[in-house]
Amino acid sequence: MDTKSRVIEAATTAFSERGFAGTSLDDLAKMVGLTKQSILYHFGSKDGLLEAVLTDAAGELASVLETAATSSARGLPRIEAAVRASFGLAVSRPELLGLLREVSRLGAPRSDVVMSRLAPLIDEALVGLQRCMDDGLLRQSDPQILLASSYAAVTGVVTDAGALGAVGLELDLRVAARLRRTVLDFLRAAVEDEGP
Repeated sequence: MDTKSRVIEAATTAFSERGFAGTSLDDLAKMVGLTKQSILYHFGSKDGLLEAVLTDAAGELASVLETAATSSARGLPRIEAAVRASFGLAVSRPELLGLLREVSRLGAPRSDVVMSRLAPLIDEALVGLQRCMDDGLLRQSDPQILLASSYAAVTGVVTDAGALGAVGLELDLRVAARLRRTVLDFLRAAVEDEGP
């Protein structure tokens, strides 16, 4: 792995675990065996490093979600595929979703890096949800509220170690599978048409 990739990987974990403000370039330099000046050479500033980290993270998340969306049928199967992919990412790369949660707290302009990469996926999801509702595949509701609720349910469950710990859970494969089933049940109840 090259130097830039090593720094991005270390920063992803550090920003996820300690937050952007709680992570110093000196700490990162020690983690990867470099000097602070080496990091500045590659990224220019701590904000430049954050932008590189967010661009990388958004690209990885988008790739996972695009694959899930194109590999499943419309309606509920596509929603379920996106949730499964998100949980898979949470287990394999928890720091990635933790980073996205952290950046949402930072707000604009930092969150704009992620949102610009995910905006086409969000737009496509909203249009797809509305079409599925119009075609009777999903219960009529507000697609924006449904998408925001789905995002909050998935990211809230898998990225908040404090909340999980407060209820006596620690994220591992078994717990992730149980949480995924619960979130999917919640979403099914929200979108399945009850019929006449």
